[in-house]
Amino acid sequence: MSHPLRGLARNPALPAAALLRLAGDDRVSRWDLTARRAWSDEAFDSLAAHPDPEVREALAQSPGATGDQRARLAGDLSIRVLQAVLEGPPVRWAGPLPDWVYRRFAEHPEPLVRDLLVYLPGTPRDVVALLARDQHTAIADAARALLDRKPCEPATMGRDQAVLFASGGSDWDRERAAADPALPAEWVAALAADPSPRVRLAVSTRPELTEAQRAAIDYPPDVTPPLEWVLACGPAELDRCVRSGHPALRRAAACHPDLPADLLAVLTADPDPDVRALLCAHQAHAPGDLVLDTYLAGGDEELLWHPAFPRTGLARLAADPAPAARALVALDPAAPPELIDTLSRDPSDVVRSAMAADPRLPRERLLELLGDPVTAEAAAANPALPARAVTRLLADLGVR
Repeated sequence: MSHPLRGLARNPALPAAALLRLAGDDRVSRWDLTARRAWSDEAFDSLAAHPDPEVREALAQSPGATGDQRARLAGDLSIRVLQAVLEGPPVRWAGPLPDWVYRRFAEHPEPLVRDLLVYLPGTPRDVVALLARDQHTAIADAARALLDRKPCEPATMGRDQAVLFASGGSDWDRERAAADPALPAEWVAALAADPSPRVRLAVSTRPELTEAQRAAIDYPPDVTPPLEWVLACGPAELDRCVRSGHPALRRAAACHPDLPADLLAVLTADPDPDVRALLCAHQAHAPGDLVLDTYLAGGDEELLWHPAFPRTGLARLAADPAPAARALVALDPAAPPELIDTLSRDPSDVVRSAMAADPRLPRERLLELLGDPVTAEAAAANPALPARAVTRLLADLGVR
């Protein structure tokens, strides 16, 4: 539910002392306290010293905190806080932790902390090598297994079990068999005509098939299973997947961690909207226009954090029929104050709220929006809110 205190909690101009007062108010959750897009060192450090570990845990996963700021919690005494530091914010494009944090955790006296490092995808390989010599056998064995694992080793149940599953009456068993690398070719051909669409889909994504063989299978194109072999494939095979007629292969290729610029350009023009959306979700160098178009088409808020999301030029969206598009004008640093003022009177609550948080608003208009229950929370988050108004708001709402 909207509340001005929630907006005030994420106001970047709020003094650290006032932020601590809000941290003790039951109307403000720990997630409200840490939802801001950027942190001053003073504000971050004030909450990093908060006695409630749940507040520090939320701070460790604040999307607006830099990796260096989150690293300041590496010496916390709470295991949950340390786990939150390692897991990081729940957005893809958060800044990475410094490498020294991983090395420090690899020497942590608590085995649970060291164990977490083994299973986190961001742990540097040299730190995993340190853990391979850990005094706890389970941690050392898991780290060595990770170091020894090849890029792609598809799990197999073995030829005999795969054939047994392929000949069974369970769709689920046949689907598992259809993806098993040990399944004989004759059974692959048989399952390519299976009555279950999910079984046919699993067959159609096998790595050894030619494009002609894939095209001959009647698979449902709207369902995409995870294709780990595509994510781990080398340059030549990746090129083949990008140019495949099978959307599942192109969708998986869009998520490849080493997708080169020329293949990224090919997928940018892909006719499948899921391919383009996955490209934006996984590739930091996706074209800005594509990221913007994908956001406007699907409304994925995480794309607003994408490093390529364009800021300049968004003022052109002021007359767009979609409220979500007009709301983006507030992100344009070149948008004139007059336009922000005009849009603050938009018929859409979403647009008015977006403008209410913009420091380019005239003070009089900002105070008007602060008095409107619909826009009060957003206006309270505005860094241009006068200090006198902040003091009065805290007093009126009974914040001690």
